[in-house]
Amino acid sequence: MFIYTVKPGDSLFSISAKYGTTVDSLRAVNGLLTGEVVPGLALVINLSVYTVQPGDSLYSISQMTFVPVNVLIAANPTLNVNSLQPGMKVVIPRYPDYKVTTLGFTVLQTPELDRALIRDFAPYSTYIGIFEYHIGYDGSLSELNDQPAIDTAKGVRVAPLATITNLTATGFDRDVVTTVLRSPGLRQTLIDNIFNIVTSKGYAGVCIDFEQVAPYDRDYYSDFLRQLRDRFRPAGLVLTVAVPAKTGEDVPWLQGYDFGAIGSVVDLMFLMAYDFHEQSSEPGPVAPINDVRQTVQFALNNVSRDKLLLGVPLYGYDWPIPYSPDNPGRAIAVQDIVNLAIRYGVPIQYSQEYQSPYFQYVDESGQNHIVWFEDPRSMGIKMQLVYQYRLRGLGAWQLNLSLPQGPYLLVQFFTIRKVL
Repeated sequence: MFIYTVKPGDSLFSISAKYGTTVDSLRAVNGLLTGEVVPGLALVINLSVYTVQPGDSLYSISQMTFVPVNVLIAANPTLNVNSLQPGMKVVIPRYPDYKVTTLGFTVLQTPELDRALIRDFAPYSTYIGIFEYHIGYDGSLSELNDQPAIDTAKGVRVAPLATITNLTATGFDRDVVTTVLRSPGLRQTLIDNIFNIVTSKGYAGVCIDFEQVAPYDRDYYSDFLRQLRDRFRPAGLVLTVAVPAKTGEDVPWLQGYDFGAIGSVVDLMFLMAYDFHEQSSEPGPVAPINDVRQTVQFALNNVSRDKLLLGVPLYGYDWPIPYSPDNPGRAIAVQDIVNLAIRYGVPIQYSQEYQSPYFQYVDESGQNHIVWFEDPRSMGIKMQLVYQYRLRGLGAWQLNLSLPQGPYLLVQFFTIRKVL
């Protein structure tokens, strides 16, 4: 597998002829609805042999394949690396083998759609977080028609996790966390309700996704997770927590998360290493590589690496410009963003500083927009971080959104761990 960036004048036909693949394969792997492309579009080419092009070097091929130069040399012992000629064939080995745990979240739709999605992602999934149970001020949990999804997941060796959240129709509710966790009785009621749902429905465990936890609830939150761990562990249930991207203790609204205390009790910590820019902020990269790296480094200073999952976004944001808080951006699935660039015929740029793609366009009303998102290049760089820091694995929000090339990247980099 390698990544080709479309150049001016390229077509799917010319690209397929250049590398010895087919237009149908390019469309299928990259989720393209038509044969149209735009300059700057990153295409995954699912071949295990690379055909050398004019101007190529072993270094440039290494960048396209994510395979280190020394590994390429070892896989091609008869190749004269100092005299590459167009038309030569270079074998692309897999990235040095590394087994990872993966966790992808899905928002339930209909039983038919849920079953299909889970089956599609089964080869690439260790766990699937089923979204969502809401907590109430009395420690109760909302209802969810999740049994078809649970049964399907277990049938294809994917361990289902119930996702418990403080999300409401108007956003995340900080006060419900305060109310429930500060009352020993309500906290115990919530723990009992979580345990009963997990065990009665056949979940493998839980993912706690309490967002915007207040600094004054920091210890209460850690204690709640410790109590939940003590209830779960004898039953062999998995305790996972999703935490915001945190690079230090100096950001007031993130001080509710004591990474050291949380990491000491949970089995897995999903780092939500995204939304550094989001719909209500000024435009910018959703998951810039330096911020993602700092998030990982801070976590490693507080949590064992064998508990850490790097969370990646399968979406981007489209902002009207000039930016105004009264006219925020909107979240869009990656593949819909690609279709948007093709629809308006605009080239895709790529920031080397942020390792993130973006483009601008003008809509039918004359409004200017800028879009930042993720693509195979930016995702491959993040997968390299998982390997570099020897993390437990990675995860994604959310599987219902589409990055068609994601599975091809995963199997290039990793072997997926199974627990069922």
